Amino acid sequence: MTHGYDAGRLNLPFVGIATFGKYPYQPDWSAIDADVAVLGAPFDFGTQWRSGARFGPRAIREASTLFAFGHAGAYDHEDDVTYLDGARIVDVGDADIVHTDTTASHARIEQAVRTIRAAGALPVVLGGDHSINIPCIRAFDDHGPIHVVQLDAHLDFVDERHGVRYGHGNPMRRAAEQDHVTGLSQLGIRNVSSTSKEGYDAARQMGSDILSVRQIRKLGIEGTLDRIPAGRDYYVTIDIDGFDPSIAPGTGTPSHGGFLYYEGLELLAGLAERGNVVGIDLVEVAPDYDRTGTTAILAAQLLLNFIGRILHHR
Repeated sequence: MTHGYDAGRLNLPFVGIATFGKYPYQPDWSAIDADVAVLGAPFDFGTQWRSGARFGPRAIREASTLFAFGHAGAYDHEDDVTYLDGARIVDVGDADIVHTDTTASHARIEQAVRTIRAAGALPVVLGGDHSINIPCIRAFDDHGPIHVVQLDAHLDFVDERHGVRYGHGNPMRRAAEQDHVTGLSQLGIRNVSSTSKEGYDAARQMGSDILSVRQIRKLGIEGTLDRIPAGRDYYVTIDIDGFDPSIAPGTGTPSHGGFLYYEGLELLAGLAERGNVVGIDLVEVAPDYDRTGTTAILAAQLLLNFIGRILHHR
């Protein structure tokens, strides 16, 4: 007897196991059958200042339960679209990390992304620090040309510093070196950067278009999107410090003057419309620096809205 209530479980956000978006957990990587597979990469040994992003995947998963839309999808009255209705999304858990071993940890992340791609799913990787982008990009070496779009405060284009080539200051340089990466759009870059002037010069020589938040506001979102090659396969890497610390304080290297939510969302939505998004990572959420949890909520909200738009435009 239901006593007048709807039959079945209400399954509120604070109930149950915190998988990403409360989507099914698939621990068997040989049986991934979905349009989107979410992978955790809880690695933060590449940080140059404050660590803690190893706890990013757990925090983003927990925050994402707020947006677990149940059976009705997510209706957006501005677009008059119900996103994520019937979306085939799975959470495949985390790549196994070997403490202090960057090479082994990155190799495991790379293998996980390759496995997701082989299953025909869109990999969405939760970092971790930005160095996890290096194995993610490497995992596309058999894909064909990709254009990398980065939302970030920092250029991350250091070649080598004291022998370090695979830290979180290096990923965009390592990406630009890959034969399958045909160009980069580096958006939101500002303030005290991890990269010297020589790095900026090298980035432009290697095919980068670099825009600060102020330059993007002057151009407008449409004008910014017009600078990104249309109809391409995009790999999108989102460093949460690309957003202003007023809304994203929970990160290792916050930088004032960042994006606000709708600026980020409109850039991502424009990419979903403009080309084919083939991979995503969102990095540098370090929840211990934000006791309110709002940084992780921002990350989850961005990802679920972005995934919804990608699936809608397909």
